[in-house]
Amino acid sequence: MTAEPIELVGLSRPQLTEALVGAGLSPHLVRPLWNRIYVQGVTDLSTWDGLSPDHRRILCETFRVGRLHVISDLTSTDATRKWLLELRDTQRIETVVIPEQTGGALCISSQVGCSLTCSFCRTGTMNSVRNLTPAEIVGQVLIARDRLREWGQRRVDCRFANVVLMGMGEPLFNYDNVAAAVRILIDGEGLSISRRRIMLSTAGVVPLIERVGRELGVNLAISLHAVRNELRDQLVPLNRKYPLEELLDACRRYPAASNARRITFEYVMLDGVNDSDTDARVLARLLNGIHAKVNLIPWNPWPDAPYQTSTPTRVRSFAEIVNSAGYSSAIRATRGDDIMAACGQLNAMTRPRVGGMRD
Repeated sequence: MTAEPIELVGLSRPQLTEALVGAGLSPHLVRPLWNRIYVQGVTDLSTWDGLSPDHRRILCETFRVGRLHVISDLTSTDATRKWLLELRDTQRIETVVIPEQTGGALCISSQVGCSLTCSFCRTGTMNSVRNLTPAEIVGQVLIARDRLREWGQRRVDCRFANVVLMGMGEPLFNYDNVAAAVRILIDGEGLSISRRRIMLSTAGVVPLIERVGRELGVNLAISLHAVRNELRDQLVPLNRKYPLEELLDACRRYPAASNARRITFEYVMLDGVNDSDTDARVLARLLNGIHAKVNLIPWNPWPDAPYQTSTPTRVRSFAEIVNSAGYSSAIRATRGDDIMAACGQLNAMTRPRVGGMRD
């Protein structure tokens, strides 16, 4: 039986070297192969000129440069795009790009499903299935480059300059694979995405927060959403294991934080639940001693959810209190809600109808 080709996407440089040498190829091929995969976006290894016929045959028979399968490609009225992607085991994830002329963001997933069961988040209604591999995490970035036709362009010309690990799943429950993927994303001879343009969002897996800053040095976002343990226990059940006091202490110690690189605290605005002036004042007190900024996120509805989004007046009042305490408090604009691509709306359970969109 013919062996399954080895997937090159997601391998580190040492792993790639080992794989090539194991196939009888020169380790000197690593650098140009890395360039073809992550700079040129090449998937067909048979087009590699300059290799001997034997080496090209070995390369093509032994390895592949795969792509995640795009089940659907939806575009919002505001130009946000969402891809439903099928993995090799037929599990599915969603990836979203929020394009801008400069500084747009690609929101990628780290798990199939999610185990956190946050009550305001549609992804939390899914079953937790498994972690994504480095290839599947990096593969989402490759799909975005393919679909936006941005291979070979300067970063300033791309419609997303930032990558945010804010899609499906809790990244710190898949730390090793996420870390391996991030190291590929920041490699200066490949995708070359600055660690300052990568943001990892966590609901508060306290033991791994310091490690993220020390080993990866990316920007950190905390899904906070409440300022009292009793309420956060309901909204973000992970709080029962790592309560607010422990989470905020970990943030104060985050190695990559500075006045120029503040930790982002994400706070979804739920009408009558967590949006009072008192909540805003408590939030400002909790952030004392942390290089922090706040993103206020109008709650984005999904079917059968038990919440309502706060009124614009209430959100502005909340923001003014936090701002007056010295913390930048941005009100995030909703993007992509008409295609269920906005924050908290991702869910890959929907199966296409027979004969539906496949490309």
